[in-house]
Amino acid sequence: MILGKVVGDVWATIKNPHFEGQKILIVQPLEPDLTPQGPTLLALDRVDAGLDDIVLVNKEGGGARIIFQNPDIPVQAVIVAVVDDLDVKE
Repeated sequence: MILGKVVGDVWATIKNPHFEGQKILIVQPLEPDLTPQGPTLLALDRVDAGLDDIVLVNKEGGGARIIFQNPDIPVQAVIVAVVDDLDVKE
């Protein structure tokens, strides 16, 4: 799982048929203290996340295909949760 922040969305007039009706979001991975970590990634949204939401991303193709119940969907990363609160103990 990757902790991240939604920083944008992708609009596509033509896309893979498996993505019809799916929202593609741009996610910035975060450290536990919410500082950015590494490059952004694209993820399909399963939880109606929005701009600036802190989210959990499952970045593993096999698990992503199970979530969509579609063995043919060409996806690697899926937003699976919106984080309401984060408590990191040191």
